[in-house]
Amino acid sequence: MKRAFIYLITFVAIQFIVTYAVIIPWLASGEGGLSQTLSSIAEGNIQFTAPMLLVTSTAYSVVTLIVFLWARWCRLSPTYLRTRPWGVCFWVAIAALGTLLPSQAFLEWLDLPDLNADLFAQMLSSPWGYVSLCLLAPLAEEVVFRGAILRLLLSSLRSPWVAIALSALCFSLVHANPAQMPHAFLIGILMGWMYYRTGSILPGVLLHWVNNTAAYVSVNIMPGMNDMTLQEVFGSTQKVLMAVGFSLCLLLPALFQLNQRMHPADRS
Repeated sequence: MKRAFIYLITFVAIQFIVTYAVIIPWLASGEGGLSQTLSSIAEGNIQFTAPMLLVTSTAYSVVTLIVFLWARWCRLSPTYLRTRPWGVCFWVAIAALGTLLPSQAFLEWLDLPDLNADLFAQMLSSPWGYVSLCLLAPLAEEVVFRGAILRLLLSSLRSPWVAIALSALCFSLVHANPAQMPHAFLIGILMGWMYYRTGSILPGVLLHWVNNTAAYVSVNIMPGMNDMTLQEVFGSTQKVLMAVGFSLCLLLPALFQLNQRMHPADRS
């Protein structure tokens, strides 16, 4: 349990250290210089920009992967992939798509503030945003929260569901954005369950990738939709309910199929 906490603190520390290692020279190279930059940091008056956050996101994802894999806190293995779990991968993708509208409807009902909506949209509007947020971030976060933290919790706690819930809670809290946290917790439960059933981070990485890629497609294909509610997108409450119902018709069969198909590599 203590080691799981160390993994979490290490991940947060990497984010903190790498972020400031990037933004201090970035801002200091401008008109204000180093002294004004340090003063702005001390006062909490930093104006983050999308390019700055893209660089920091990419950097701390790469550093996280290096640290956690070098320390062997997560051990990547092709064993599960060798079982050719293509059916599992297909239903994971369907499940990911099925979570999107129900989750969005739930978040709109909660009416939580979104602290990063504009910056997040700007980051996703560039191809590098796809590399950073849709490829590197899912891999790094699954290595940490499922491959390291959940793996340890499963081996040290009696109840796998307590372990899954704790890892999902950690995953939710590190997002530090009220509008993202409920979705991150629920998706964390789903990805934790998939890791528990398979012993592999592959299904979680795939679901995480589909989830983030859907946001990327939304920003670039329908750029104005991020500022609209589901009611505004679909035109009426009835159509929103129909869309959510259709999504559940994807999600529930996908969960059933995954429950039937997911097994550890050594039992496949």
